[in-house]
Amino acid sequence: MKTGISADEARRIALAAQGFASPRTSARPDRRHLRRVIAQIGLLQIDSVNVLVRSHYMPLFSRLGSYAPEMLDSSWLGAPADRELFEYWGRMASLMPFELHPLLRWRMAEAAENHKDSDTRVATLERRRPGFMRAALDEIAERGPLSAREISGAGASKGGWWGWSDGKRALEALFAAGQVAAAGRRGFERLYDLPDRVIPARVLAMPTPAIEDAQRALLRIAARALGVGTEKDLCDYFRIRIGAGRHRIRELVETGELMPVSVEGWPAPAYLERDAKSPRKLDAHALLSPFDSLVWERARTERIFGFRYRIEIYTPSAKRKYGYYVLPFLLGDRLVARVDLKSDRATRTLLVQGAHCEPGVRPSAVVEPLMRELVTMAPWLGLERIKVTRRGDLAKKLCSTRT
Repeated sequence: MKTGISADEARRIALAAQGFASPRTSARPDRRHLRRVIAQIGLLQIDSVNVLVRSHYMPLFSRLGSYAPEMLDSSWLGAPADRELFEYWGRMASLMPFELHPLLRWRMAEAAENHKDSDTRVATLERRRPGFMRAALDEIAERGPLSAREISGAGASKGGWWGWSDGKRALEALFAAGQVAAAGRRGFERLYDLPDRVIPARVLAMPTPAIEDAQRALLRIAARALGVGTEKDLCDYFRIRIGAGRHRIRELVETGELMPVSVEGWPAPAYLERDAKSPRKLDAHALLSPFDSLVWERARTERIFGFRYRIEIYTPSAKRKYGYYVLPFLLGDRLVARVDLKSDRATRTLLVQGAHCEPGVRPSAVVEPLMRELVTMAPWLGLERIKVTRRGDLAKKLCSTRT
């Protein structure tokens, strides 16, 4: 039984688990390919930033290349018979296969119970506006699907990211508790409806597992998606509290589904998924969303790749080191560069606002594969041109090869 692995092997295991050991399909990706990727990584994290493209579209592009985003839209927002994914709190707001719905009902029940706590904002809203949440739910039942702004008496937002209106606070509380479901998006505004009008009857009829069984199942998915990880890595994938997750991890060790290992350079013990693949070499090439499951946990990214990654959207422009919306570039089994990208939709141009190689990486080794990826990305985004600035050591070489 393996008890120790090198840092290089751990990195290759992690990449293989995330779908980067296999070459992209040479055929036009179809629904089967989307299902395969989502089954492998478990979920797609949603984020509101649309500087380049909404983040949930990028992980599929990173693994499949140019696919039709409409396929993902149909799987999530299409006609009820076409839907395969639902939106809920997986790791933050996420898109997940319907089969995960029963595994998250404990979280819904927990949210409903927590709302009764007198210190919560929901309880405060109920004291200030008795019956408002019940009225909002009744209105959804009668008129849904509706956005938070369309609820009667919703009130105004108070500015800022979390300055929610009363309507938004009420519907988000009902959403967390599973009393309403995300019926879709208008722009990026969430629409709410009753679960039985969003979630298929066959899914709602699935038995609700005990919380321990559900958390074990989620940790199995996390372990397959990570390949190898610490307790914190495994629990973070679906935001399971470490205290509960630790017990479930021990149970998975007892059944042989996880194997305790030490990883060279990792300060904490790790666990290897029983069927994790360990390729000797990878030929991957991909630009990664900041919210891609390979890099979304920044401490793990630094531990595995030696790549300190911080998104600088909220950093004042003058203090940014690499740029506003920076994507890591994966080449082989390393993160070799950082590329600040923007879709200029008015001029149909993919803007490369900066490109920096990692220390010790030769720009000449990166420029051609990166440009090939940009040339693939631009038409996928509906853009016709690529414009490269000279910011960064890699950008200077990209300028001389741009098409």
